[in-house]
Amino acid sequence: MKKFAKWRAYKSVGAVVVLASFSMIAMATPIYKVVDDSGRITFTDNPQHYENQAGKTITPVAVSESTALLNNRTANNQAVSQPAPPQQTNHQNSSQSTAANNAQTSNENSSKTKPQLPSPSYQLTMTEPSAERAYRRPAQNIVVNLQVKPALKSSDSVTIYIDGAAIAQGLSANVPTVDLMPGQHTISAAITNKSGQTISQVSQTVYVIQNTTVLQNNKKIAAQLQAYERLSLPQKILLKLRQDNINQAEAAKKRQTAPNDPFGALIGK
Repeated sequence: MKKFAKWRAYKSVGAVVVLASFSMIAMATPIYKVVDDSGRITFTDNPQHYENQAGKTITPVAVSESTALLNNRTANNQAVSQPAPPQQTNHQNSSQSTAANNAQTSNENSSKTKPQLPSPSYQLTMTEPSAERAYRRPAQNIVVNLQVKPALKSSDSVTIYIDGAAIAQGLSANVPTVDLMPGQHTISAAITNKSGQTISQVSQTVYVIQNTTVLQNNKKIAAQLQAYERLSLPQKILLKLRQDNINQAEAAKKRQTAPNDPFGALIGK
């Protein structure tokens, strides 16, 4: 009886060892994926069977469960095949590409042919200068101010001109008369749309006159500076000493003619 129990124990242990070994072998055996020219995929644990076949691509894959390999072995190592996903033909690809291009072209054409809203009828007024006016050169600047009703659209713009030359964008400008020749000038402004068409415009005549007093003084100062530059260094020093003597004499004369100021004398006036 004891021998029989001992024999059964040995038999159970042996069965466990065999099953464990078989399970370890099954988990350790790699699985390979075989893909042929037509895209058909086959999984196998015997890649040697496909190595000599033309048009077969063999790559190892990972298997998370050992039962997959056990099922393959019980089927006498017959490979389990699964159909490849249907591939799109060149004709289908071409049709889809043509449809996408047609849709894109249709969207572009619709955006191009979308009707543009017309610009409103603007009322452009020049508030400054509001009438003919003369400006003294170079003391004064020409200030230009415009008014637009209704409000300007973002696609429209206002340009200010002097004698046909653009000088500013917007509703105001400040023009130095020193940049203009004496005489008559035309200040104008125009509203243009996105296409460059003029919608509204306004103009005004102004006159630039030369300030003769300022001009003569400037000419006199310029002539004196040129004469001073032509002097030699000793002459410049002598001229400076003379100017200092003249300034001191004029200051002494002012002190003599000034009324008595004891407080001014104390502080050196």
